Amino acid sequence: MPDEISETNFDVIIIGAGINGAGIARDAAMRGLKVLLLDKGDIGGGTSSWSTRLIHGGLRYLEHGEFGLVRESLRERETLLRIAPHLVRPLPILIPIYKGARRGRLMIKAGMIAYDALSFGKSLPGHRMLSREETLRELPDLNREGLVGAAIYYDAQVEFPERLVLENVLSAVAYGAQVHTYASVEKLLIEGDRVRGVEFTQGPKSNFLPVPLGEGWGAGGAELNPSPLSPFPWEGDEKPNAGTQTATASIVINAAGPWVDQILTESAANSPKLIGGTKGSHLIVASFPGAPKTGLYVEAETDGRPFFIIPWNGKYLIGTTDIRFSGDLDRVSIEEDEVDYLLHETNRIIPDAKLTRGQILFTYSGVRPLPFAGDENEGSITRRHFIRAHPRLRGLLSIVGGKLTTYRSLAEETVDRVLSELGRTAIKCVTEREALPGADAGTTTSVSPDDRLARIYGRRASLIMDLAEADPSLTEVFDEETGAIAAEIVFAFKNELAQTLTDCLLRRTMVGLNSTCGLEAVYMAGAIAQKHLGWAAGQTQDEIAEYQAEVKRRLTGAGASPPSGP
Repeated sequence: MPDEISETNFDVIIIGAGINGAGIARDAAMRGLKVLLLDKGDIGGGTSSWSTRLIHGGLRYLEHGEFGLVRESLRERETLLRIAPHLVRPLPILIPIYKGARRGRLMIKAGMIAYDALSFGKSLPGHRMLSREETLRELPDLNREGLVGAAIYYDAQVEFPERLVLENVLSAVAYGAQVHTYASVEKLLIEGDRVRGVEFTQGPKSNFLPVPLGEGWGAGGAELNPSPLSPFPWEGDEKPNAGTQTATASIVINAAGPWVDQILTESAANSPKLIGGTKGSHLIVASFPGAPKTGLYVEAETDGRPFFIIPWNGKYLIGTTDIRFSGDLDRVSIEEDEVDYLLHETNRIIPDAKLTRGQILFTYSGVRPLPFAGDENEGSITRRHFIRAHPRLRGLLSIVGGKLTTYRSLAEETVDRVLSELGRTAIKCVTEREALPGADAGTTTSVSPDDRLARIYGRRASLIMDLAEADPSLTEVFDEETGAIAAEIVFAFKNELAQTLTDCLLRRTMVGLNSTCGLEAVYMAGAIAQKHLGWAAGQTQDEIAEYQAEVKRRLTGAGASPPSGP
């Protein structure tokens, strides 16, 4: 497979398997382009997994006059509700209105009217303005001092954006894309003023795809042979060792998110700064006194910035912050003042909550790949995306900015641009109507939040049950909190491109997002992998240690002590 990569001239190489890179890979592959997708880590292992987990129109963007972005976001929200109903579900959100706040009743009402007007053709209900009494009936534990009313409206939640990224990649692979994870791009291959490809280092965990996915879903709607135990493309000692590879393409797309500038500076001197990222941090807590049944969108008293308190995954998500960041992009974690800020503001708006650090289950932080904006206020930096060409480096496009919500339209715009630069006949984009692999064809019915397997895997959950029926030992529950079963671990490695236990727990089975960050399940998960995937005891121990190190960052700011052993 490595020789095939070096001997193939791809139409497009995409650097970065976050939501934008995954969406571009899917769209390009579906339009018949020869695609190679590379990432230095796992699929969806960066910024895409650190968001507030909303698919939303960006109500706050109206304050900055970005009506086009709001309209695009609302249109894409509707598209994702249609093509990924198992992952994206409606979420009612309440905005309390207080006397003396920056955003008064008239301003909120005007924003709600504009929001509804820009979302014409939507399937979700319109907004309602509530009186003080109606607001307290909806949420009686709100801070009553100065409360004058509220607005309630609908957006959508993607509980597990990691799965949204993965399903885009699975679809891309089904249409012929090659995907290479744990492959770090070291430099661009440049001839004269043109980029001809990339040089990348494959780590020992790197994979070589495509692999048979066994998902009963393939290119052009054709059925793949349903083989849930499809093997990797190597066996035993045939797995390639680490080393440097080259790949060539007519177009290279730098979709590395916050790492966009790193890709450029390692290859091209004097490249202008494109990214001016800001850090966003979140707290995860168990249910608490006064916890809202709907989402809550609140103006912080400290700085006037809106933040969310949202029911999520049987817990509550509180965030986000928005501060400048210039540190190590691979080591982003919450700061003490961010913890204090989010706790203070939550306790202010819901006085009975009385949340403390000891109640924080875990935290997470990430850096938004926003366009460089000098000294501009963080909150006013545009969330629009830009496709940057490089006049001195023809054949290279860099993706700057973008939102989880608008990844599909960004991908469509990018692939249109690629086809034009390749001189190809325009091929119509179909991602707006083609459902993602886990969605039932022809349905927009959301799955029950109580059906865990369907909530995570959609219709692909049936393949996991097929595994369990074929081998009853795979029905073993390895995480009591979620009820996750052994078959999911086998499925993650055999069918969903996982290469490490960390991939499996954090971005496939989603067990790593339970109340202990999966630390109580990791030992049994490792034992299952050792038994069913043929891992040596030493490998199992290494994988467990790597997982524990990875989740350590998530425990920053949390009060609970992690379990120390099996």
